[in-house]
Amino acid sequence: MNLLRRPGFRRLLVGQTVSGLGDWMGTFAFMALALEVSDSPAAVGGILTLRLLGAAPGAGLAARVASRWDRRRTMVAMDLLRTGIVIAVPFVHELWWVYLWAFVLEAAGIIFVSSRDASVPDLVDETDLPLANGLVLGTSYGAIPVGAALFAGLAAVSLSSTGLLADERYALVFFVDAATFVVSALAIARITELAGAAAPGPTTEADEATRDPIRLRDAWRVPLVRSVMPATTAVAVGLGALFSLGIVLIRDELDATDTEYGILIALFGVGAALGLWAAQQLGHRDLLAATRSGVLGMGALVAVMSLSPWLWLTFLGAIGFGAAATVALTSGMSALQTGIVGDERVVAFAAFQLVIRVGLGVSAVIAGLLADAIGVVALGDRDLAGTRLVLLGSGLLVSVSSFLVRPVGPSVASAPAAQG
Repeated sequence: MNLLRRPGFRRLLVGQTVSGLGDWMGTFAFMALALEVSDSPAAVGGILTLRLLGAAPGAGLAARVASRWDRRRTMVAMDLLRTGIVIAVPFVHELWWVYLWAFVLEAAGIIFVSSRDASVPDLVDETDLPLANGLVLGTSYGAIPVGAALFAGLAAVSLSSTGLLADERYALVFFVDAATFVVSALAIARITELAGAAAPGPTTEADEATRDPIRLRDAWRVPLVRSVMPATTAVAVGLGALFSLGIVLIRDELDATDTEYGILIALFGVGAALGLWAAQQLGHRDLLAATRSGVLGMGALVAVMSLSPWLWLTFLGAIGFGAAATVALTSGMSALQTGIVGDERVVAFAAFQLVIRVGLGVSAVIAGLLADAIGVVALGDRDLAGTRLVLLGSGLLVSVSSFLVRPVGPSVASAPAAQG
């Protein structure tokens, strides 16, 4: 693969693969620790809520940091900060302490990923951006099953009592998680292509004092951001609804077993791999058109899956949905990367990540509440469960939103032709 021959991108990918495993190990450990400390399932939901809330100040800080630090320095600093955060967690056995660091960790994380996503165009050719973005996203979401397995294994190893650790059961998980951030920081520090990677800044103290600070809301003044955000929101809505109701659809409506549910999840991954190839092919022609096609496909497939009476059709829909979501995300990200430069690119990705996180969390909660409230609706001689109706509605909403992704000009709508 040509991308892996690029030393800068290879180092970024290695660092993200390792820290991606640590991210999910840490996420599971935070949830398990919250449950152990409180003995309340609601406390686990609190962890997810606080991590969601942490995205908002993190996105705002990412905008401020963009005009002061280069992207490599920002990423290394956030990796080291997150190292300190996860090391601190096992030393106090109180719920407020767990909540505090979960919140700060998410804020630091969104600063990191905003700079990371803005840096990818400095490491690869423009024609390789969709594939590069897909691989980077894969280090995050593809690490979930492996991260869960590592969490389970490490959690079984309790550290001997030293009198310093308030929590011994999950301490090793947090310490290994911290080590993964150090690996990422060391890998990124060696990416010479990112040294000073930022828009030209002020050269004197007077310039620094008079320069207008960049704010998160400035992202929405960029026409390309306004064009891509409907797709970003749609992806979050579609993923959130499936995240919340997918297991209910499979188990209650299609009478599937846990094994068949596991197959369904695996098929999403198969679809994502196919989506990487499709995004690379479509992106050579028109990135925004590829984004729009991906969103339209997501919506249509969610709608089909919501009404499917057969498990095999749902399996096919899972493959298609994984592919369509990958095309939408990677093409949308590539459009932002090719059409926006300098500090504005970091701010654009801060907004992008914020919309994804908030949209995913909010849509998952709303979808679950609506399905419960609807219950079962009689349509002629057929009863339709609220789960199916909510998924159908979300699919139609996502499909309609695809038409809001509009070209903003020839300079950003298309990627360069593939180099021979």
